[in-house]
Amino acid sequence: MALLTPLFAFLYHLPQVYKWLLKPYYVASLLMSVAFLAVRKTPGICDHLASQREDGNSCDFDWREVEILMFLSAIVMMKNRRAITVEQHVGNIFLFSKVANVILFFRLDVRMGLLYLTLCIVFLMTCKPPLYMGPEYIKYFSDKTMDDELNKDSRATWIVEFFANWSPECQSFASVYADLSLKYNCAGLKFGKVDIGRYGEVSKRYKVSASPLSKQLPSLVLFQGGKEVMRRPQVDKKGRAVSWSFTEENIIREFNLNELYQSSKKLSKNRYEKMSASQFPAVPEEEEPEQAGADAQGEEPESKKDK
Repeated sequence: MALLTPLFAFLYHLPQVYKWLLKPYYVASLLMSVAFLAVRKTPGICDHLASQREDGNSCDFDWREVEILMFLSAIVMMKNRRAITVEQHVGNIFLFSKVANVILFFRLDVRMGLLYLTLCIVFLMTCKPPLYMGPEYIKYFSDKTMDDELNKDSRATWIVEFFANWSPECQSFASVYADLSLKYNCAGLKFGKVDIGRYGEVSKRYKVSASPLSKQLPSLVLFQGGKEVMRRPQVDKKGRAVSWSFTEENIIREFNLNELYQSSKKLSKNRYEKMSASQFPAVPEEEEPEQAGADAQGEEPESKKDK
């Protein structure tokens, strides 16, 4: 059962994974991930490679290479336990496969190792993973607009993501955050994002470190009345981020999104009724039919006749 669950999950997401792998970034990553395997197994190339096997077969892995590949598999499995999207699973596989390829190529030949490492650096500098381009109800802030927008309406609740485009975790979380905005966005509950990799002043102002070693990216902060109420991940006294999984279930539970959404909808409804009342005043009551007929004939009301 433990093996069937990941298999069914992979088959369920297979069309989506296939679509991702057709993008240039993933095609290049796939080729670089299997580079050592291709070199070691391709006839005509592997015949000229060094090998530590007892049988002298240079077209098969030796015991040290098998050990490195098994260690790679263990690292990927441990890392993927915290992955929340299929993109993150695939990204971890590609990342650690490249690291293993660097080690294997250097062990095989220093020149091949330097060549592969150079290719990895060029790839890292020129190729970026594709950004999420799906539907969302998210407002993007700059360093000049964020404070004004948060304080614009004291009754509005904001959930703001602090992110950086270079962070793989932020890129993987983008689709999850977009889905939440589609489900819970309303007039009283709004979703925002700010790129602290671009706006360093925002990073300092709200104490969210943009360093790759801080593990504070992404950070979700809940604002009510322009003031911070809570954030995830939390930061301890030493400034270190407490480990937290950015799954949709965790965010809904920790931020009480269902309750916030219901209360925000009531606030929006009351606000709409007040606006309607101010724009469309109540219509005056109509006169009684008998009274209206008497006025039309020029007769005085009975109360005046008696007098």
